[in-house]
Order: sequence, then structure tokens, then C-alpha cells
Amino acid sequence: MKIALCALMLMVACTSVFAQTSPVSKSIVSAVPTPMITEKVTLETSKGTIVIGLYGQDAPKTVANFSGLAAKNFFKDILFHRIVPGFVIQAGDPKTKDASLKAMWGQGGESIYDGQFADELNPETPSYKVGYARGVVAMANAGPNTNTSQFFVCLGDLSLPKAYTMFGKVLKGMEVVDAIAAAPNTGSVPNEPIKILSCKVEKAKK
Repeated sequence: MKIALCALMLMVACTSVFAQTSPVSKSIVSAVPTPMITEKVTLETSKGTIVIGLYGQDAPKTVANFSGLAAKNFFKDILFHRIVPGFVIQAGDPKTKDASLKAMWGQGGESIYDGQFADELNPETPSYKVGYARGVVAMANAGPNTNTSQFFVCLGDLSLPKAYTMFGKVLKGMEVVDAIAAAPNTGSVPNEPIKILSCKVEKAKK
């Protein structure tokens, strides 16, 4: 009995030592980087205020376009013409200012470059690594390198192909984004117009 008890105590002691000295396994998942915000654009909408932080380092040409258009109040009176609950809300088409062009909503756009401009999709940038997470703002397009003024906001973490330049994220007003997404719609077009009333651009504080 004493021999058996001593053997048991030795086993427990060895197990304890093994637990204390075994190496702790490290996570193989690297931390997701945070894109740097260089500017902020505040959109006053008929549903409330949305503040967007822009990734000027990751997508400089796209950010210059968006903030440049916002600075001259290009987005004023433009509608959110597409809402897909659980997916995206979309705006930026100047054709939505004219109800007679409703059949063409989603086909228009302008840029500060007087035409379409190239995608900014660098796999090494933090925004690319983050992907289309909830609140991320990205360019809507008609194919590669066809960017103008249309953009969308992700309503969830989306598994989209990396084909749409990610240039910002919602800093404040995600509840407004959700309210827009929840609006009654017909064929993804809101039944009642949801309008951008004004915009303001400011440099991000360091």
C-alpha cells in the first residue's frame, strides 16, 4: 500500500512539473492591422449623421477624389439608391437627383479626375488585410478601374472578392447606416427618398 501511494504521489508530481514547464503554444493568427485615418467626412443625411474616416495612406487617389467631391458639396441631394439589408447601402450617383432618370440610377458618376480612375487594391495595405468588415466604405464600380463617385457601406463582415477599393470606415453613425438599410424598399430602391443633405471635410487629428 505504501509503495502504491508513493508511486501515485510521484506521478502527480511529475504531471505538475510537466504542466509548468511545457511551452505555451502561440497563436498562428497575426493581429489585424489598423488602417491610418488621414481625413474625416461628415455626411448629414435625412436619417441622421454619418462620420467616415478616410484611409489616405492606403488609397490616396480614391480618398482625394471622395474628399474633393465632398469639399465642393457634390454629394448634396444625392440619394441612397440601393439598400440590401445585411449586405450594403449605396450612394454617390448624381443621376439620383433627377427622379425622371430613375431607370438609370446606379449608372452615373463623376470624379475630380474628369472620368474613371484606377482601383487601389494593394494586398500589403492594412485596409486590404481588414477587408470588407462591417462599417467599411468602399468604391462601387462597373468592373476593374471604373471608379467615379459611387460608394457603398458594408452592413456586415462580407466575403466579397477584393475588387472594390476600400478607402474608409464609419467612425460614428453606424446606427444611421442601419436605419437606412432598414427602410422599406422596392427592388432595393428605398420607397421614400433618403438623401445626403450636406457634407463636411476635415483633417484627422494626430
